[in-house]
Amino acid sequence: MNAEPLSVLVVDDSAMMRNLVGRIVESDDRLRLAGKAMNGRFALQKIEALEPDVIVLDLEMPEMNGIEFLQERRSRRIDIPVIVLSSVATKGAKITMDALSLGASDFILKPSGSISTDIHVVADQLLELIVSLGAEYRRRRDRLPCSAAPRAEQRGAPESGSAPRRPMPASRPAVEPGPIDLVAIGVSTGGPNALRKMLALIPGDLPCPVVVVQHMPPGFTTEFAASLDRVCQLTVREASDGDRLKPGFVYVAPGDHHVTVTWSGSRGDVHVDRDPPRNGHRPSADVLFSSAAVAYGKRAMGVIMTGMGKDGAEELGAILRAGGITIGQDARSSVVYGMPRVAYELGHVERQVPLSEMAQTITRLVQEHR
Repeated sequence: MNAEPLSVLVVDDSAMMRNLVGRIVESDDRLRLAGKAMNGRFALQKIEALEPDVIVLDLEMPEMNGIEFLQERRSRRIDIPVIVLSSVATKGAKITMDALSLGASDFILKPSGSISTDIHVVADQLLELIVSLGAEYRRRRDRLPCSAAPRAEQRGAPESGSAPRRPMPASRPAVEPGPIDLVAIGVSTGGPNALRKMLALIPGDLPCPVVVVQHMPPGFTTEFAASLDRVCQLTVREASDGDRLKPGFVYVAPGDHHVTVTWSGSRGDVHVDRDPPRNGHRPSADVLFSSAAVAYGKRAMGVIMTGMGKDGAEELGAILRAGGITIGQDARSSVVYGMPRVAYELGHVERQVPLSEMAQTITRLVQEHR
Protein backbone atom coordinates (compact mmCIF):
# COMPACT_ATOMS: atom_id res chain seq x y z
CA MET A 1 0.00 0.00 0.00
CA ASN A 2 1.39 3.39 -0.99
CA ALA A 3 2.06 6.07 1.58
CA GLU A 4 -0.37 8.96 1.80
CA PRO A 5 0.46 11.63 -0.79
CA LEU A 6 2.31 14.72 0.35
CA SER A 7 0.01 17.71 0.84
CA VAL A 8 0.73 21.11 -0.72
CA LEU A 9 -0.60 24.60 0.07
CA VAL A 10 -0.34 27.08 -2.82
CA VAL A 11 -0.15 30.77 -1.86
CA ASP A 12 -0.49 33.35 -4.64
CA ASP A 13 -2.63 36.45 -5.17
CA SER A 14 -3.39 35.43 -8.78
CA ALA A 15 -6.35 33.05 -9.08
CA MET A 16 -5.03 31.89 -12.44
CA MET A 17 -1.63 31.08 -10.97
CA ARG A 18 -3.17 29.27 -8.01
CA ASN A 19 -5.10 27.11 -10.46
CA LEU A 20 -2.12 26.49 -12.75
CA VAL A 21 0.18 25.48 -9.89
CA GLY A 22 -2.65 23.46 -8.36
CA ARG A 23 -2.99 21.46 -11.59
CA ILE A 24 0.74 20.77 -11.62
CA VAL A 25 0.52 19.44 -8.08
CA GLU A 26 -2.53 17.30 -8.87
CA SER A 27 -0.79 15.82 -11.94
CA ASP A 28 1.60 13.90 -9.68
CA ASP A 29 0.19 10.92 -7.75
CA ARG A 30 2.75 11.45 -5.00
CA LEU A 31 1.08 14.76 -4.13
CA ARG A 32 -2.30 16.19 -3.28
CA LEU A 33 -3.44 19.81 -3.27
CA ALA A 34 -4.36 20.59 0.33
CA GLY A 35 -5.58 24.09 -0.41
CA LYS A 36 -4.97 27.55 -1.82
CA ALA A 37 -4.57 31.00 -0.28
CA MET A 38 -4.50 34.46 -1.89
CA ASN A 39 -1.95 35.97 0.52
CA GLY A 40 0.16 35.23 3.55
CA ARG A 41 -2.55 36.13 6.06
CA PHE A 42 -5.00 33.56 4.66
CA ALA A 43 -2.17 31.01 4.43
CA LEU A 44 -1.45 31.36 8.14
CA GLN A 45 -5.13 30.82 8.91
CA LYS A 46 -5.22 27.63 6.82
CA ILE A 47 -2.01 25.99 7.98
CA GLU A 48 -3.34 24.61 11.26
CA ALA A 49 -6.39 23.01 9.64
CA LEU A 50 -4.71 21.77 6.47
CA GLU A 51 -1.37 20.65 7.95
CA PRO A 52 0.48 20.85 4.61
CA ASP A 53 3.82 19.17 4.06
CA VAL A 54 5.04 21.92 1.69
CA ILE A 55 4.05 25.53 0.98
CA VAL A 56 4.52 27.05 -2.49
CA LEU A 57 4.73 30.82 -1.94
CA ASP A 58 4.56 33.92 -4.11
CA LEU A 59 6.41 36.99 -2.80
CA GLU A 60 4.42 39.92 -4.18
CA MET A 61 0.94 39.81 -2.59
CA PRO A 62 -1.42 42.31 -0.93
CA GLU A 63 -2.13 42.53 2.84
CA MET A 64 0.66 40.10 3.78
CA ASN A 65 3.39 39.47 1.22
CA GLY A 66 5.78 36.55 1.08
CA ILE A 67 8.50 38.17 3.18
CA GLU A 68 6.00 39.14 5.89
CA PHE A 69 4.61 35.60 5.83
CA LEU A 70 8.10 34.13 6.28
CA GLN A 71 8.79 36.51 9.16
CA GLU A 72 5.54 35.44 10.85
CA ARG A 73 6.28 31.79 10.09
CA ARG A 74 9.60 32.14 11.87
CA SER A 75 8.09 33.92 14.89
CA ARG A 76 5.46 31.19 15.22
CA ARG A 77 8.14 28.51 14.81
CA ILE A 78 6.39 26.88 11.87
CA ASP A 79 8.88 24.57 10.20
CA ILE A 80 6.88 23.52 7.13
CA PRO A 81 9.24 23.90 4.15
CA VAL A 82 8.55 26.81 1.79
CA ILE A 83 9.34 26.99 -1.93
CA VAL A 84 9.30 30.51 -3.32
CA LEU A 85 7.68 30.59 -6.77
CA SER A 86 7.91 34.19 -7.89
CA SER A 87 7.97 36.36 -10.98
CA VAL A 88 10.47 38.85 -9.56
CA ALA A 89 13.27 39.54 -12.02
CA THR A 90 16.70 41.08 -11.40
CA LYS A 91 15.20 43.86 -9.31
CA GLY A 92 13.83 41.18 -7.01
CA ALA A 93 17.13 39.46 -6.33
CA LYS A 94 17.52 41.01 -2.89
CA ILE A 95 14.00 40.14 -1.79
CA THR A 96 14.54 36.57 -2.98
CA MET A 97 17.76 36.30 -0.96
CA ASP A 98 15.89 37.81 2.01
CA ALA A 99 13.31 35.05 1.63
CA LEU A 100 16.03 32.41 1.74
CA SER A 101 17.62 34.01 4.80
CA LEU A 102 14.20 33.90 6.51
CA GLY A 103 14.01 30.16 6.01
CA ALA A 104 12.59 29.53 2.54
CA SER A 105 14.12 26.30 1.26
CA ASP A 106 14.67 27.35 -2.35
CA PHE A 107 13.22 29.48 -5.12
CA ILE A 108 11.97 29.00 -8.67
CA LEU A 109 11.29 31.82 -11.12
CA LYS A 110 7.97 31.92 -12.91
CA PRO A 111 8.90 31.93 -16.61
CA SER A 112 6.99 34.99 -17.82
CA GLY A 113 5.18 36.84 -15.08
CA SER A 114 2.60 36.20 -12.42
CA ILE A 115 -0.16 34.81 -14.70
CA SER A 116 2.03 33.02 -17.23
CA THR A 117 0.66 29.98 -18.99
CA ASP A 118 4.31 28.97 -19.44
CA ILE A 119 4.48 27.76 -15.84
CA HIS A 120 4.71 24.19 -17.20
CA VAL A 121 8.34 25.01 -18.13
CA VAL A 122 9.32 24.73 -14.46
CA ALA A 123 6.83 21.98 -13.57
CA ASP A 124 9.39 19.17 -13.27
CA GLN A 125 11.70 21.29 -11.14
CA LEU A 126 8.80 22.32 -8.90
CA LEU A 127 7.56 18.75 -8.47
CA GLU A 128 11.05 17.45 -7.69
CA LEU A 129 11.54 20.08 -5.04
CA ILE A 130 8.10 19.57 -3.48
CA VAL A 131 8.61 15.80 -3.21
CA SER A 132 12.12 16.06 -1.79
CA LEU A 133 11.30 18.74 0.79
CA GLY A 134 7.93 17.25 1.69
CA ALA A 135 9.20 13.73 2.19
CA GLU A 136 12.00 14.92 4.45
CA TYR A 137 9.61 17.14 6.44
CA ARG A 138 7.15 14.29 6.94
CA ARG A 139 9.88 11.94 8.13
CA ARG A 140 11.09 14.56 10.57
CA ARG A 141 7.58 15.41 11.75
CA ASP A 142 6.24 11.90 12.14
CA ARG A 143 9.57 10.21 12.92
CA LEU A 144 8.76 7.62 10.31
CA PRO A 145 11.32 5.10 9.06
CA CYS A 146 12.80 5.89 5.68
CA SER A 147 10.69 3.22 3.97
CA ALA A 148 7.48 5.10 4.81
CA ALA A 149 8.33 8.07 2.62
CA PRO A 150 6.51 8.64 -0.67
CA ARG A 151 8.19 7.36 -3.82
CA ALA A 152 10.63 10.27 -4.12
CA GLU A 153 13.29 8.06 -5.67
CA GLN A 154 11.30 7.81 -8.88
CA ARG A 155 12.52 11.26 -9.90
CA GLY A 156 16.05 10.95 -8.58
CA ALA A 157 15.56 11.86 -4.89
CA PRO A 158 16.06 8.63 -2.92
CA GLU A 159 14.65 7.99 0.48
CA SER A 160 16.76 9.57 3.17
CA GLY A 161 19.63 7.33 4.17
CA SER A 162 19.19 4.91 1.28
CA ALA A 163 22.45 3.44 0.03
CA PRO A 164 23.08 4.12 -3.66
CA ARG A 165 24.67 1.48 -5.82
CA ARG A 166 28.36 1.91 -6.46
CA PRO A 167 29.19 -0.26 -9.47
CA MET A 168 32.82 0.76 -9.78
CA PRO A 169 35.53 1.78 -7.32
CA ALA A 170 36.98 5.27 -7.12
CA SER A 171 39.85 5.56 -9.61
CA ARG A 172 42.59 7.37 -7.71
CA PRO A 173 46.12 7.30 -9.16
CA ALA A 174 49.02 6.29 -6.96
CA VAL A 175 49.87 9.86 -6.00
CA GLU A 176 49.40 11.75 -2.76
CA PRO A 177 47.06 14.73 -3.13
CA GLY A 178 48.08 18.25 -2.23
CA PRO A 179 48.99 20.76 -1.27
CA ILE A 180 45.35 21.73 -1.87
CA ASP A 181 45.38 25.09 -3.66
CA LEU A 182 41.76 25.16 -4.83
CA VAL A 183 38.34 24.02 -3.59
CA ALA A 184 35.81 23.75 -6.44
CA ILE A 185 32.15 23.32 -5.49
CA GLY A 186 29.18 22.34 -7.68
CA VAL A 187 25.64 22.64 -6.27
CA SER A 188 22.09 23.14 -7.50
CA THR A 189 18.63 22.57 -5.98
CA GLY A 190 18.72 23.32 -2.27
CA GLY A 191 22.13 24.90 -2.70
CA PRO A 192 21.58 28.49 -1.51
CA ASN A 193 20.81 27.47 2.06
CA ALA A 194 23.27 24.57 2.01
CA LEU A 195 26.07 26.93 0.99
CA ARG A 196 24.95 29.48 3.57
CA LYS A 197 25.21 26.90 6.34
CA MET A 198 28.44 25.31 5.14
CA LEU A 199 30.53 28.31 4.09
CA ALA A 200 29.66 30.19 7.28
CA LEU A 201 31.57 27.53 9.24
CA ILE A 202 34.81 27.67 7.23
CA PRO A 203 37.45 29.88 8.91
CA GLY A 204 38.48 33.08 7.17
CA ASP A 205 42.12 32.02 7.05
CA LEU A 206 41.48 29.04 4.77
CA PRO A 207 44.80 28.86 2.87
CA CYS A 208 43.24 28.45 -0.58
CA PRO A 209 40.47 29.99 -2.70
CA VAL A 210 37.01 28.49 -3.21
CA VAL A 211 35.15 28.64 -6.54
CA VAL A 212 31.41 27.87 -6.56
CA VAL A 213 29.02 26.94 -9.34
CA GLN A 214 25.48 27.35 -8.02
CA HIS A 215 22.78 26.93 -10.65
CA MET A 216 21.00 30.27 -10.46
CA PRO A 217 19.35 32.62 -12.97
CA PRO A 218 21.19 35.69 -14.25
CA GLY A 219 20.77 38.76 -12.11
CA PHE A 220 20.67 36.86 -8.81
CA THR A 221 24.26 35.83 -8.20
CA THR A 222 25.55 39.31 -7.31
CA GLU A 223 23.08 39.57 -4.46
CA PHE A 224 23.56 35.90 -3.59
CA ALA A 225 27.30 36.43 -3.20
CA ALA A 226 26.66 39.55 -1.11
CA SER A 227 24.26 37.63 1.14
CA LEU A 228 26.87 34.91 1.68
CA ASP A 229 29.54 37.50 2.40
CA ARG A 230 27.40 38.89 5.24
CA VAL A 231 27.39 35.55 7.09
CA CYS A 232 30.81 34.12 6.20
CA GLN A 233 34.27 34.61 7.65
CA LEU A 234 35.58 34.11 4.12
CA THR A 235 35.26 36.99 1.65
CA VAL A 236 32.58 36.12 -0.91
CA ARG A 237 32.20 37.84 -4.27
CA GLU A 238 30.71 37.21 -7.69
CA ALA A 239 33.48 36.10 -10.03
CA SER A 240 34.67 38.43 -12.79
CA ASP A 241 36.76 37.46 -15.78
CA GLY A 242 40.46 37.68 -14.92
CA ASP A 243 40.05 37.70 -11.14
CA ARG A 244 43.16 36.48 -9.38
CA LEU A 245 42.32 33.61 -7.04
CA LYS A 246 43.27 34.48 -3.46
CA PRO A 247 43.26 32.37 -0.28
CA GLY A 248 40.33 33.11 1.99
CA PHE A 249 38.10 34.21 -0.91
CA VAL A 250 35.03 32.56 -2.42
CA TYR A 251 34.21 33.25 -6.08
CA VAL A 252 30.61 32.58 -7.16
CA ALA A 253 29.95 31.94 -10.87
CA PRO A 254 27.75 34.66 -12.40
CA GLY A 255 24.32 33.50 -13.54
CA ASP A 256 24.26 32.36 -17.19
CA HIS A 257 28.08 32.27 -17.34
CA HIS A 258 30.55 29.40 -17.05
CA VAL A 259 33.60 29.76 -14.83
CA THR A 260 36.94 28.06 -15.44
CA VAL A 261 40.24 28.26 -13.58
CA THR A 262 43.82 28.40 -14.84
CA TRP A 263 47.25 28.21 -13.22
CA SER A 264 50.24 30.13 -14.51
CA GLY A 265 53.55 30.11 -12.66
CA SER A 266 52.60 30.86 -9.08
CA ARG A 267 49.08 32.19 -9.45
CA GLY A 268 45.61 31.02 -10.28
CA ASP A 269 42.97 32.98 -12.17
CA VAL A 270 39.26 32.61 -12.82
CA HIS A 271 37.74 33.13 -16.25
CA VAL A 272 34.13 33.80 -17.18
CA ASP A 273 32.51 33.02 -20.54
CA ARG A 274 29.21 32.27 -22.24
CA ASP A 275 30.15 29.10 -24.05
CA PRO A 276 27.19 26.78 -24.77
CA PRO A 277 25.41 25.23 -21.78
CA ARG A 278 26.61 21.85 -20.57
CA ASN A 279 24.21 19.30 -19.10
CA GLY A 280 21.58 21.96 -19.72
CA HIS A 281 23.34 24.42 -17.40
CA ARG A 282 25.32 27.61 -17.63
CA PRO A 283 27.18 27.83 -15.30
CA SER A 284 28.05 24.14 -15.25
CA ALA A 285 29.85 22.29 -12.50
CA ASP A 286 31.31 19.93 -15.11
CA VAL A 287 33.00 22.88 -16.82
CA LEU A 288 34.50 24.10 -13.53
CA PHE A 289 35.66 20.63 -12.42
CA SER A 290 37.22 19.86 -15.79
CA SER A 291 39.28 23.05 -15.73
CA ALA A 292 40.28 22.46 -12.10
CA ALA A 293 41.58 18.99 -12.97
CA VAL A 294 43.69 20.36 -15.82
CA ALA A 295 44.99 23.47 -14.04
CA TYR A 296 45.45 22.15 -10.49
CA GLY A 297 45.54 18.35 -10.77
CA LYS A 298 46.35 16.76 -7.42
CA ARG A 299 46.21 20.22 -5.82
CA ALA A 300 42.43 20.47 -6.39
CA MET A 301 39.53 19.45 -4.18
CA GLY A 302 36.15 18.87 -5.85
CA VAL A 303 32.94 19.04 -3.81
CA ILE A 304 29.54 18.06 -5.22
CA MET A 305 26.44 18.95 -3.24
CA THR A 306 22.66 18.80 -3.35
CA GLY A 307 21.04 19.19 -6.76
CA MET A 308 18.88 17.63 -9.45
CA GLY A 309 20.38 15.88 -12.43
CA LYS A 310 23.98 14.94 -13.06
CA ASP A 311 25.92 18.17 -13.62
CA GLY A 312 29.41 17.85 -12.17
CA ALA A 313 29.21 14.10 -11.63
CA GLU A 314 31.32 13.12 -14.65
CA GLU A 315 34.09 15.69 -14.37
CA LEU A 316 34.41 15.27 -10.60
CA GLY A 317 36.11 12.07 -11.71
CA ALA A 318 38.67 14.11 -13.66
CA ILE A 319 39.79 15.71 -10.39
CA LEU A 320 40.05 12.29 -8.77
CA ARG A 321 42.01 10.81 -11.68
CA ALA A 322 44.38 13.76 -11.55
CA GLY A 323 45.14 12.92 -7.91
CA GLY A 324 42.91 15.48 -6.20
CA ILE A 325 40.41 14.98 -3.40
CA THR A 326 36.66 14.53 -4.00
CA ILE A 327 33.78 14.92 -1.54
CA GLY A 328 30.04 14.37 -1.99
CA GLN A 329 27.10 15.40 0.16
CA ASP A 330 25.23 12.41 1.55
CA ALA A 331 21.64 11.40 0.82
CA ARG A 332 20.15 12.28 4.18
CA SER A 333 21.28 15.91 4.20
CA SER A 334 20.68 16.63 0.49
CA VAL A 335 17.49 18.42 -0.50
CA VAL A 336 17.75 16.54 -3.80
CA TYR A 337 20.24 13.67 -3.89
CA GLY A 338 20.77 13.76 -7.64
CA MET A 339 24.15 15.22 -8.61
CA PRO A 340 26.03 13.70 -5.65
CA ARG A 341 24.33 10.36 -6.14
CA VAL A 342 25.34 10.07 -9.79
CA ALA A 343 28.90 11.05 -8.89
CA TYR A 344 28.98 8.43 -6.13
CA GLU A 345 27.63 5.69 -8.36
CA LEU A 346 30.26 6.52 -10.97
CA GLY A 347 32.92 5.97 -8.32
CA HIS A 348 34.00 9.61 -8.35
CA VAL A 349 33.26 10.43 -4.68
CA GLU A 350 35.92 9.40 -2.17
CA ARG A 351 34.08 10.68 0.90
CA GLN A 352 30.37 11.13 1.50
CA VAL A 353 29.63 13.49 4.38
CA PRO A 354 26.50 15.19 5.76
CA LEU A 355 26.08 18.91 5.33
CA SER A 356 26.69 19.42 9.06
CA GLU A 357 30.22 18.01 8.67
CA MET A 358 31.08 19.45 5.25
CA ALA A 359 32.85 22.63 6.42
CA GLN A 360 34.90 20.75 9.01
CA THR A 361 35.86 18.07 6.50
CA ILE A 362 36.94 20.58 3.83
CA THR A 363 38.94 22.64 6.33
CA ARG A 364 40.63 19.60 7.85
CA LEU A 365 41.64 18.08 4.53
CA VAL A 366 42.98 21.37 3.20
CA GLN A 367 45.06 21.82 6.33
CA GLU A 368 46.28 18.21 6.29
CA HIS A 369 47.46 18.52 2.71
CA ARG A 370 49.54 21.68 2.98
